[in-house]
Amino acid sequence: MQVTRRGLVTGAAVGGGVVVAWMLFPRSYTSPLEPVRGEYAFDAWLRISDSGVITIAVPQLEMGQGVTTLLPQVIAAELGADWRQIAVEPAPVSGAYANVPLAAKWAPMWMPFAPGLAGGEDSLLARRYAEGTRFNATADGTALAAYEDACRLAGASARAMLAQAAARRWAVAWEECEAADGFILHGDKRLSFAELAADAAGELPPDPPPLRPASYGEEGIAGETEALITFPRLDLPAKVDGSYQFAGDIRLPGMVFAAIRHGPLDKAELTDFNPFNARGIRGIVGAVKGKRWLAVAATSWWAAERALDAMQPRFRVEHMVDSERIDQALDDALRRGEGHVVEERGSGFDSQGKPDFARRYEIGCAVHATLETASATARFADGRLELWLATQAPERARQAAAGALGIPVEQVILYPMPAGGSFDRRLEHDHAIEVALIARELGQPVQLVWSRWQEMLGDRPRAPAHILLTSGIAQGEDTTITGLKVRIAAPPANLEFGRRLFDNRTSWAAVRDSAGQADVMACEGAMPPYAIPDVTVEHVPAEIGLPVSRMRGNAHGYTAFAMECFIDELAARRGLEPLSFRMAMLGSDPRLAECLQRAASLAEWNGGADQSGQGLACHRIGDTQSGGRIACVAEARRGEAGIEVSRMVAAVDIGRIVNLDIARQQIEGGLVFGLAMALGASTRYAAGLPLAQRLADLDLPRLADCPDIEVEFIVSNATPADPGELGAVVAAPAIANALHSATGVRVRRLPLLSGGL
Repeated sequence: MQVTRRGLVTGAAVGGGVVVAWMLFPRSYTSPLEPVRGEYAFDAWLRISDSGVITIAVPQLEMGQGVTTLLPQVIAAELGADWRQIAVEPAPVSGAYANVPLAAKWAPMWMPFAPGLAGGEDSLLARRYAEGTRFNATADGTALAAYEDACRLAGASARAMLAQAAARRWAVAWEECEAADGFILHGDKRLSFAELAADAAGELPPDPPPLRPASYGEEGIAGETEALITFPRLDLPAKVDGSYQFAGDIRLPGMVFAAIRHGPLDKAELTDFNPFNARGIRGIVGAVKGKRWLAVAATSWWAAERALDAMQPRFRVEHMVDSERIDQALDDALRRGEGHVVEERGSGFDSQGKPDFARRYEIGCAVHATLETASATARFADGRLELWLATQAPERARQAAAGALGIPVEQVILYPMPAGGSFDRRLEHDHAIEVALIARELGQPVQLVWSRWQEMLGDRPRAPAHILLTSGIAQGEDTTITGLKVRIAAPPANLEFGRRLFDNRTSWAAVRDSAGQADVMACEGAMPPYAIPDVTVEHVPAEIGLPVSRMRGNAHGYTAFAMECFIDELAARRGLEPLSFRMAMLGSDPRLAECLQRAASLAEWNGGADQSGQGLACHRIGDTQSGGRIACVAEARRGEAGIEVSRMVAAVDIGRIVNLDIARQQIEGGLVFGLAMALGASTRYAAGLPLAQRLADLDLPRLADCPDIEVEFIVSNATPADPGELGAVVAAPAIANALHSATGVRVRRLPLLSGGL
């Protein structure tokens, strides 16, 4: 399908106008960018001022992944701008920034009755839904897939308009002009973007605009020819000097600070509290009672927190979450539950109860543990709510807050703030509802900040799972796997999450409404990249009573662990070297095979034998054409304090790389995140409360625990893939396989050592 400028957005007139998005029919929106004095809007994406500053709107949440550099970089490269002139601002909520690929992927959540109708990135139904509902959520690494074409078109269109304005002054053909370093050039003549902005904004851009010959990609990234990074991150200087603003940094006239207490999990109701106990604490402004929480506002957050401790709120709980019951429910589901086939290859595989080889793996609840706890600032006056909030789904947060107050969503103004980490935690918006209600009751601006304990209590973790892998193996000298069945017992986490996000259901209603339903996305990554002719992937929906949600890596976090540990165990059973065993089955994915060979070479792989402490794993996220691939060799041993991981080497293929520095940061950060998943970042539950109440309770790796990390990228012109989740899912199986190499003991549970060694 040919993409034209009108296929995405058409530009706004100077100082206003409309943006038109074309789907089955044209759809108009109020221009999302409003230029101030001395600025000129060229598109839904950028403004140029008469001082030369180019302000680019980014419709994705910056949560450390570098998206506020990545998308502006695409526009700047296509525009021919000087990177030093680029400024960034969060894009307002608008259908002009619809995330169509994510809407298509998440169709089972918002259209569970017939998700196949909206499948595929070119789905007109997904486009219509995403634009009509202003769906620009940040998730699943879809920023480039959703917005690169639009950013290129925006940059090319503005470049053409600037060239047209310059050509009129010079009486030449605009097609003969070039753009570079913030200037329009023609022979020895040149004019800056700043000098041309006013005239250029009134030009009619060509349709389609003339794109540069190739999409931007950093070259020379292999070995000693690594290129200098010409697009440093725009957010780093402010983060280093402390001027970068988060939701908790907002200060408004007359603002007060609120702390909150929630009841145990799940479906708790506030029954009693004693306000007189807090009468001696200075600065208290008032208390707000919700059905399931109690908040206190004061002139300082610490005073509000002390007041809540003194008031001793009590709750009645209908059902209290307990890990023993969760384990039993998963075990029962795996053994006797009805399985739903969600994916098959060949004729599928069923061992008829007599597999040649079978292993079971157990995965515990993984918590998000973001550095920034839930924080939001609100002001409610004259029927209008203003929200300062970090959210991955801004329109859903607006709708939830509007519904809580009983006002039209148009009366909710959301100022998007960056997040101090998320890992998909900010897809939830309970705190937006709470701060809106508190601001209304108090009648003055309020900032709500959850304590670390409340963050742990309110966190909806990645779903736990029990996984059984059974295989058929060719007999004799042939060592191939003839068939494989992957049976996953886990709650339908994505369907449950979808009912909260799209239908604004309570946590227990979402659990109830999704119970017993097969969740395809709960089995992502379970279809192996290996050339196994007959494969069946089966989901067994389990009812565990604990609300769960999405997390970085999602199902890949446990399917990669089970699959790569299983392959290692199968190789050992057959007396085969793990690397060669994998390579023999990767003929259909040469890109993943190259990653595996490269990682083994860099790490000086020795076969993982003789207690070497080396282990390897590989994984693919996405399809065979456009997915990202990674292979990792870890070196680990059992130490006095637990598992000691000394080195991690990764080879990565993510296709065309837009920003090498950000890609490297994402892989390295992902490997450390995966290390945390292997060592801890999990909690058990008793009497409705998480046993881990502080970061210190999670066994997270500290700086001294982080291994030496070496990452090498494989040069590729394939479609760009997101690097953010690859390292996060491959680290744990590589470490588990390394631990087996070092100790001879096989651990089949995440976190490792959670059941002892």
